Amino acid sequence: MTDDLDTLSVNTIRGLCMDAVQRAESGHPGTPMGMAPVAYTLWQRFLRYDPRDPIWPNRDRFVLSEGHASTLLWSLLYLAGVHAVDPDYEVLGRPAVTTEDLESFRQLGSRCPGHPEYRWTSGVETTTGPLGQGVATSVGMALGGRWLGAAYNREDFTLFDFDVYALAGDGCMMEGISSEAASFAGHQRLSNLCWIYDSNRVTIEGHTDITFTEDVAARFLAYGWNVTTVADANDLDAVTRAFHDFRAETERPTLVLVHSHIGYGSPVEDSPKAHGSPLGPDGVRAAKRFLGLPEDEEFRVPDAVRERFAQGIGTRGAELRAAWEKRFEDYRAAWPAEADELERIQRRELPDGWDRALPEFPPDPKGLATRDSSGRVLNALARNIPWLLGGSADLAPSTKTRLTFDGAGDQEPDEPGGRNLHFGVREHAAAAISNGMALTKLRPYWSGFLIFSDYAKGAVRLSALMELPVVHIFTHDSIGVGEDGPTHQPVEQLAGLRAMPGLLVFRPADAGEVTETWRYVAALRHEPAALVLSRQALPTLDRTRLGSASGVARGAYVLADAPSGEPQVILLATGSEVSLALAAREELAGEGIGARVVSMPCWELFDRQPQAYRDEVLPPSVTARVGVEQASTFGWDRYVGDRGALVGMHTFGASAPLKQLLGKFGFTPQRVAETARGLLAAGREAAP
Repeated sequence: MTDDLDTLSVNTIRGLCMDAVQRAESGHPGTPMGMAPVAYTLWQRFLRYDPRDPIWPNRDRFVLSEGHASTLLWSLLYLAGVHAVDPDYEVLGRPAVTTEDLESFRQLGSRCPGHPEYRWTSGVETTTGPLGQGVATSVGMALGGRWLGAAYNREDFTLFDFDVYALAGDGCMMEGISSEAASFAGHQRLSNLCWIYDSNRVTIEGHTDITFTEDVAARFLAYGWNVTTVADANDLDAVTRAFHDFRAETERPTLVLVHSHIGYGSPVEDSPKAHGSPLGPDGVRAAKRFLGLPEDEEFRVPDAVRERFAQGIGTRGAELRAAWEKRFEDYRAAWPAEADELERIQRRELPDGWDRALPEFPPDPKGLATRDSSGRVLNALARNIPWLLGGSADLAPSTKTRLTFDGAGDQEPDEPGGRNLHFGVREHAAAAISNGMALTKLRPYWSGFLIFSDYAKGAVRLSALMELPVVHIFTHDSIGVGEDGPTHQPVEQLAGLRAMPGLLVFRPADAGEVTETWRYVAALRHEPAALVLSRQALPTLDRTRLGSASGVARGAYVLADAPSGEPQVILLATGSEVSLALAAREELAGEGIGARVVSMPCWELFDRQPQAYRDEVLPPSVTARVGVEQASTFGWDRYVGDRGALVGMHTFGASAPLKQLLGKFGFTPQRVAETARGLLAAGREAAP
């Protein structure tokens, strides 16, 4: 039943949202005004969430996928009294959102930025704003919750049964990633997942009938979802019934399709003008007059509204959390090893001995593809890290990411504890779902071909922005895919990934570097990594006469030096081109030219090293430098300098056998040696 205090609470949310946007003179007031009743009903009557501990593991998750409506979330966090949490997962004694934060919405330093930002404001479950990302990520959260329950729940000890709610708009429904994720969720029968579709029929360009006329309910029924409709967002009883319907569903995810009025109560209700602009002082006053709020009071919160939230979500959440913590203590007594694992998961720590028995690879001139050695290392790690799981975008036989040891299993609706995921041909969703699993503190990976990293780039970017330790595995890393031709031969993708702040990009040269790459990546807590691996076999280098592969941890290292230790020229390379550089070094040595080979598997780590180490690897006095990589040369100039040269790709590739391609594009020892000789000759001519 709806009472006057419910109505006042809903309108208080609307007032806060209007005021924040108007004060900032920037933002989106319309969606929060339209969906305030639905969000209030969810938080006040259903959400299992303790504002005083917003990270307790079995809380329900609320994702604002239509992130432009961020004032709705800020108002809920403010009114519910959600506490702040520090980066070490300690609950602080201050609120996550203060009055001052609301008043400084979208301003520098405010905890109320323009879109929800994970790790910036406590209570934000995932960064949203790019439409579709939130709902796709919520699928990973639901999947992670189900996996945790399957792996750790025991008879009489239900530790994980949380639900995931995501509020989406028309824009989210139009984005392709939402379709990918919804299809996957329907197949997986994620009954702990509820998407709330705010159907206000308005986007920036106008009403949706200019572009979006499909039957969304029928589409989701076809995906295998339960669909329920709320005819009027202001009908709190109907909204309540819809959430009860979701709670009663045990076989399918649920779509709650809500018909709402953007900018409800304002002069621009149901208009695109309510979408992306403040209402203006007169519009705010008119809306407050319609809603029965004082027209000239800003950021007004009646005491009765605070008490309503405290008595609702506050009391319910505290009781649920306390009961869970008591249950966990009993669980610890009965299942101490599993309890220890769960505590490590929550702290993003690894088990003792997680890196034992990692494979070692003896020198081998024929070697093996780095995708193959990666598969072997991954399986060894996954045996030791029970919460390391993942899969591929329908390419596991090619990316070598399948876990093959006994008990690994496949993640399917009837086997929710499996470690192998089948994402299907859905690269974008695979990356976003992996983000969601990481947000439940699991260690996920997913894989695909490097050329198709472009399809997933939006979600990869968010894993970097949120500092999530997701492992993005990309194989078929160069023109080495040969006959598949330029559609499958990546050229600019490495440069694009390296340009992304916060993403560690590794392109290992051989099996030894693969092991050390995984050793580094597995221990990451707040950084994602991209592993870029070869399809073709690469020689396994003899480390008894070359630099140790442990140099991977520093990003770049001297693999082979000039006999004198004072090189005349430096050959820098990554991946498959490192062996090429070694062969060129031998050719130059036969001519009395001392060359140093530097392997650079991870530029980002090398750039973090002290200047003294970087100068040791790349002495400033040696300006004759050749960078070698089967990719765009973009970015290499900062290592080779303006007196260096590059052997790289300046066009797309071609369809031909690998050896022919290497000759055509100049990836031969002779070409690299010739380039080095040219630099030395030019240096002699330029000398005084």
